[in-house]
Amino acid sequence: MQRAIRIPSTNCPIWCDTGGMESPRFRHVPVRDGTRLHAVDWATDESAGIPIILIHGLASNARLWDGAARALSAHGHRVIAIDLRGHGRSDKPHNGYDMSSVALDVVDVINHLEDEHSMWHRPLIVGQSWGGNVVVEVAAHHHELIRGAVCVDGGAIELQHLFPEWERCREMLSPPQLEGMPAQRLEQAIRATHPDWSDEAIAGAMANMELLPDGTIRPWLTRERHIAILKSLWEHVPSHLYPNISCPVMFTPASRDDDPMKNMKHVTLTKAQESLNQAQIIWFEPADHDLHAQFPQRFADTVQNAINEGFFV
Repeated sequence: MQRAIRIPSTNCPIWCDTGGMESPRFRHVPVRDGTRLHAVDWATDESAGIPIILIHGLASNARLWDGAARALSAHGHRVIAIDLRGHGRSDKPHNGYDMSSVALDVVDVINHLEDEHSMWHRPLIVGQSWGGNVVVEVAAHHHELIRGAVCVDGGAIELQHLFPEWERCREMLSPPQLEGMPAQRLEQAIRATHPDWSDEAIAGAMANMELLPDGTIRPWLTRERHIAILKSLWEHVPSHLYPNISCPVMFTPASRDDDPMKNMKHVTLTKAQESLNQAQIIWFEPADHDLHAQFPQRFADTVQNAINEGFFV
């Protein structure tokens, strides 16, 4: 049985199966320049496990973590998912979209949460795609603040291997023009391309967009800021950072048999594992790039297994 849940500060119902479990709280976390980052907080007073901070990918949002966050919370952990600057329901300043600034936003969140409650001390940080590279950046420069990092089909993205020239990268990876598309049409397209996703995952994907009064959508992340982040990602070279990372890192890459990048991913991640002090690679095959939305329980159980085995201490 499903029912409409109205998320605070939005004018559209998001359909998902609550499963009878407690809904998250919604809050904002300030960072150093006054920007407020929207957060979906799954922590409860009974959360006795480790603190976990979830970071989305480029042009995504915190709600795409809902299934995995609920499952991690059910494992007993204190979980929070963040909308990074410019994304979702976070503030959208003009500046601060380079990799180092976004990583410092995550550091500010870590410090702010710990100042609020000691239970947030040394969280596990989990990032998907671009967010995976962000958590690698944090781990390389602020490893003392975290117990480890999980990179979900990310953390090893080096776009210059594919696009030596920035203009070619920009041409190939610029976002599509979605503003003005009817919301219903976008939802139908997402369902058609992800037939095995739950309603909750579809709702999380739709939350990448602002629903306008006329029933059309507009990406929360503007095209200009999307391009700025893309260029910073193109400039990012995580392989140069791995030798500086002392905390454990888990990679959960996704692949399919018809994935032309499959072999390159294997080579890249093997080299990453050799360069890191402590690393694990757990493949999800076949799986979508947003494997955390596609397989939320499986992903949460994978992280839980690593915790149980003492990988993240």
